[in-house]
Amino acid sequence: MGVVTEQGAPAIDRTRLGLEVVIVLGLSLGQSAVYAVLRIIERLTRNVPLAQQTSTLNASVTPDRPWLDLTYQLVGIAFGLMPVLLALYLLNLTDPPAGRTIGFDLQRPRFDVGFGALIALCIGIPGLGLYALARVIGINTDVQASGLADNWWTVPVLILSAVENAVLEEVVMIGYLFTRLRQVGWNVIAIIALSAVVRGSYHLYQGIGGFIGNMIMGVIFGLIYLRWKRVGPLVVAHTLLDITAFVGYALIAPHVDWL
Repeated sequence: MGVVTEQGAPAIDRTRLGLEVVIVLGLSLGQSAVYAVLRIIERLTRNVPLAQQTSTLNASVTPDRPWLDLTYQLVGIAFGLMPVLLALYLLNLTDPPAGRTIGFDLQRPRFDVGFGALIALCIGIPGLGLYALARVIGINTDVQASGLADNWWTVPVLILSAVENAVLEEVVMIGYLFTRLRQVGWNVIAIIALSAVVRGSYHLYQGIGGFIGNMIMGVIFGLIYLRWKRVGPLVVAHTLLDITAFVGYALIAPHVDWL
């Protein structure tokens, strides 16, 4: 893991850890950020205004074959969690146990759930307002939070998708990234800035509004993590926000004409 110090403890190999961060991000959300940047360039260079374009989340793969579609959705969710396992595995090599190191465990379930619900409430309402404003001024697409067909498994899959998004983003972008970049020698301001910009960037496919909103969320989540050193509440908050968006859209959109 590196050279040994005079006290006998292994020294941190900053070059290796820096390369590790690049690889983890390149295999997960950093890759998504690059594709999202390309996507927004493609959108902005169309002849159609951004506000008249649509972004569909949780899209159906084979809507005419529900069981195959369900399989696609579940496999996608499972593979989407692989970067989480990789990040936890790598953290466990240097800072075991990894779950306790970043606060992704069951040590404080009441705190995680209660505080997470409060965070979701405080972020959710302003977030809706920001989305509405971005749509009005034309810097965001029309986000359709669920593109799944109406099946018995639609709501459970949307809930699982919300959990996957929350675990992936908060474990990798907060727990893993903050731990590793502190070990590499970055200051907290730079860490929060990088994490927030990357978080905003992989939402650019939604439009400029999606970038700004998620970047602000990234700053808030980063500050909360630095104060309480727990990813748990952030995972809960993110899960609740996505469940509200995904399931709410799936249940309401078929019955109204303003979504």
